[in-house]
Amino acid sequence: MYPLGKKLTAEFLGTFWLTFGGCGSAVLAAAFPNLGIGFAGVSLAFGLTVLTGAYAFGPISGGHFNPAVSAGLAAAGRFSWGEFVPYVIAQVIGAVAAAGVLYVIASGKAGFSLDGGFASNGFGAHSPGGYGLGSALLIEIVLTAVFLLVILGSTEARAAAGFAPIAIGLCLTLIHLISIPVDNTSVNPARSTGQALFVGGWALQQLWLFWVAPIVGGFVGGLIHRSLLADDQR
Repeated sequence: MYPLGKKLTAEFLGTFWLTFGGCGSAVLAAAFPNLGIGFAGVSLAFGLTVLTGAYAFGPISGGHFNPAVSAGLAAAGRFSWGEFVPYVIAQVIGAVAAAGVLYVIASGKAGFSLDGGFASNGFGAHSPGGYGLGSALLIEIVLTAVFLLVILGSTEARAAAGFAPIAIGLCLTLIHLISIPVDNTSVNPARSTGQALFVGGWALQQLWLFWVAPIVGGFVGGLIHRSLLADDQR
């Protein structure tokens, strides 16, 4: 059992990596002239950050890197509510730090502007596909709930040992493939907060949805697993 300080350091580093890798791919590489990676590439980048981060830091902290995941794991009885707030603080700080480093790098290119959104999440006029508030709210709840079900199922005692990060990373990739056109995909309030703080304005005004919906979705996923799917022998 690791002390809380080491767990929080692991959560900071894991969330930093997730935000920097995922949002960095969107800001720096998605539309790069002629060789841009596009939505599919950004989706894969988010999945790879979780996969690699889970292997690197998961043994220390559990590899949450996401307040919604922490909430869902607590609802499922897999995580202590007493550590929830410290975990969330570490996650948000990690995401903000990553956004800051990304901003410094991106602003080194002539013509860079935050008007492009800086990979922030948004709905309505700020949705890549023009989707409204209701669509963003529903897809964030549903996809975060499914994300928790995959996390909880793949980490059951009877699941194949050592393969959970692969399932979780592929699930996050699929989540982004589905929902980037709707709201740039959050399912992670920390990731959303880091980018929104730098964009300000509309991104901060809409940030509430990307806290409420993923937390609700995570909680729902955790309760479904605990009530209907949990291994009673665990």
